[in-house]
Amino acid sequence: MSTRMRGGFTLPGEAGYEALTLSLAEKWGADVIRDSDGTRLSDEIVRAGYGIYSTICIIRQHNAFAEAHPDSQQQTFLSSDPVMAEGSTLILDPMAGFFREQFEPNTSPAALRYWQVWDRTAGTELSRDCWTLREDGRVQLTGCTPWHRYTVSFLAWRIWEEINMYNHTTNHWTSEHLRQLDPRHPEACAYLCGWLEDWCRANPDTTVVRFTSLFYNFVWIFGEDLRRRTRYCDWASYDFTVSPAALQAFEQQTGQALTAEDFIRQGHLQPTHRPPTPAKRAWMDFIQAFVAERAKALVEIVHRYGKKAYVFYDDSWVGLEPNGPRFREIGFDGLIKCIFSGFECRLCANAQVPTHEIRLHPYLFPVGLGGLPTFSEGGHPERDARAYWVSARRALVRKPVDRIGLGGYLHLTEGYPAFVDAIADIADEFRRIKALHEAGEPETLPLTAAVLTTWGELRAWTCSGHFHETYMHPLIHVLEALSGLPVRVKFLTFAEAADGGLSGVDAVISAGRAGDAWSGGEAWADTRLVDALTRFVWEGGTLLGIGEPSALPGGDTFFRMAHVLGVDEDNGVYVCHSPWSWETQPDGTIPLEAGMLGANPAIRLTDGEGRVLAEAAGAPQAVVHAFGKGRGIYLSDFQWKPGRALALLRLLNCGRGELPGWVSMDPRVETAWYPASGTLVALNNADEPVTLTLCPDGKPVQLALAPLETKILQPNA
Repeated sequence: MSTRMRGGFTLPGEAGYEALTLSLAEKWGADVIRDSDGTRLSDEIVRAGYGIYSTICIIRQHNAFAEAHPDSQQQTFLSSDPVMAEGSTLILDPMAGFFREQFEPNTSPAALRYWQVWDRTAGTELSRDCWTLREDGRVQLTGCTPWHRYTVSFLAWRIWEEINMYNHTTNHWTSEHLRQLDPRHPEACAYLCGWLEDWCRANPDTTVVRFTSLFYNFVWIFGEDLRRRTRYCDWASYDFTVSPAALQAFEQQTGQALTAEDFIRQGHLQPTHRPPTPAKRAWMDFIQAFVAERAKALVEIVHRYGKKAYVFYDDSWVGLEPNGPRFREIGFDGLIKCIFSGFECRLCANAQVPTHEIRLHPYLFPVGLGGLPTFSEGGHPERDARAYWVSARRALVRKPVDRIGLGGYLHLTEGYPAFVDAIADIADEFRRIKALHEAGEPETLPLTAAVLTTWGELRAWTCSGHFHETYMHPLIHVLEALSGLPVRVKFLTFAEAADGGLSGVDAVISAGRAGDAWSGGEAWADTRLVDALTRFVWEGGTLLGIGEPSALPGGDTFFRMAHVLGVDEDNGVYVCHSPWSWETQPDGTIPLEAGMLGANPAIRLTDGEGRVLAEAAGAPQAVVHAFGKGRGIYLSDFQWKPGRALALLRLLNCGRGELPGWVSMDPRVETAWYPASGTLVALNNADEPVTLTLCPDGKPVQLALAPLETKILQPNA
């Protein structure tokens, strides 16, 4: 096998399957073998000449210590479901409906000071002398108002680590239930550092310590009722970082005394999809500083033993914002990101670390994260692998990563030869794409698109989690399309846009629903933001608004940028106001497919100048509106699937001249041109053959692409 067909691949090995491990390492061109949760590597594998990654779950492998030091376990705020009072008294069970194997109320004096009882109907907190905690764990209320609904907000121990819990409930693990330690407690922190020192000494053959994230897991709250097993899930939440010790430290450092309601917020918590309160932003900064300090100490231990430290950017990643101001100072040598989609590849590639590695899907598990069979009866892992690769490769063509790999149980591949062959093909294709970047970067259009959100660069290339958690948000579909487009992308907060951040930007994208963190909510009350964007478009820029961009009730328009976009949404204020009449005028160069835009019947034109490209439900759904030297463009929605990237590119490039000849005009095919090496890459995203002609260097080149084919050629060689 040639040098170019080896390396950059991490294989999950497994003791007891040495022959399988080493044969697949050869077939897939692996240069590293790793263990996975629930597996280990034998001496035969470790000494076979490969680099060795060892998985460290730093906070969840220490049940004996947790049992001896119960105060060192992690906690969270929970809120009971509302219960209606029929009289002046009421008894509430705080844990009713929660999965009791995951949580246990913390009734210590330090925790009880943070418990709160709320009259949710009136929106007021009950006085402390109106409720008591009974010996049976229930809360007794007095002085209730009949027919009002009441909740209890309380601190709870997390007694089963969520990823371990998932594997038990989904992949049928039968080992002990793992707990998690909180390094906020000095005893736990000292123990973890000592444990890592001992581990490094005991594992001299490990070349990379692969931290399975670090301290605090994303929030995943299980319910007792299987009809609603997941009550709440937010892959970017900070709700699992609380404890009396942390709350007291925060108050000492900032002077702010937080309460349960700062996290619970009327029972809705503080999901990443809502603009954060000032208290939440301050808490996030506080946690990020703490995580960076503790993580740096662990990385320094690993480095002292001559090993590298990589972090897995999933699971317990909270506080490790890879684009945050403190991430680089931790000193990680690499970041590993499991990916389903192109935007996740870009997230990984964007991280501030020397080595970027993506973990491909499907995982080598019997059942996938979506609950469907993978390596079990009814599963088609080879089909899944190729489908995920189609999403990933278009992003990797634009921005490379250094490594790819798999996770899970290698023995499950036995009996799936088509999957083994598919991974071999994908690994070779990855190396070819990586080599192209080493020879020179792909050409990018002279077009910089700024994505406008509450989070800005802090949450670049993500909304919150994988595609299957955030599929309903239009921005995640936009990010997926952008991940493979030949445009420069930057991420701005609304405040940055108001303060001069639009310099050097050609197009601004604002996509979201009214009031969410992507549409902006109260950020649009700042007239400086409205003024900055208005001037930006008037002087020649493009504002692409999707969904309910700039929506904020209380103004003369619901969309605060309606005067630029040429449309507004009728939330009731336009009753008795006649709408503008219009005729649909499709643009043949912008392939707006059926199902891409959705239908919002409340959209109406603000004047007679907007050109309606598409309509549905008797209302405009795609509008181009000239404004000064620039244009506002409105889409009622943007739903991604392969083939729709060209429409977005055309819209962003609207009014900026023709696209170069190396850009495919067939929406089924995406292309990249590497001028330094004279290499053209064509990606057929369709499950059918496609023939097209391109002019990458002024000369026509006809291409015939097989279904889903990646073609790499040098047309002038």
